Amino acid sequence: MPTGKSFDDRGRSFEKRFVMDEEARFKAEARRNKLLGLWAAEKMGLSDAEAEDYAKAVIVADMEEPGEEDVFRKLRADFDAKSIECSDEEIRGEMSRLMEEAARQISEETA
Repeated sequence: MPTGKSFDDRGRSFEKRFVMDEEARFKAEARRNKLLGLWAAEKMGLSDAEAEDYAKAVIVADMEEPGEEDVFRKLRADFDAKSIECSDEEIRGEMSRLMEEAARQISEETA
């Protein structure tokens, strides 16, 4: 007779882990988008209140489609509209850096 969890128990365990992982990823992406919005707002010279509003707009922009291209397009368009010098590589690099930072922050908060 096998010992340990039954197949159904393992399945439920994997499902629970998947849900937790997805929730953590969602939180990290939202945090990254807020940090990214604040970074972009600083480059655009926005006031503190405007920066908070802009960060919220970046979070909302990520709801347009799966993935992060909607966020990238928003930043690219906003930088171009304000004639802010910022390369695509710099934007994507900051997106990557801030995703790591956001994941670290979320991990520390849940530990």
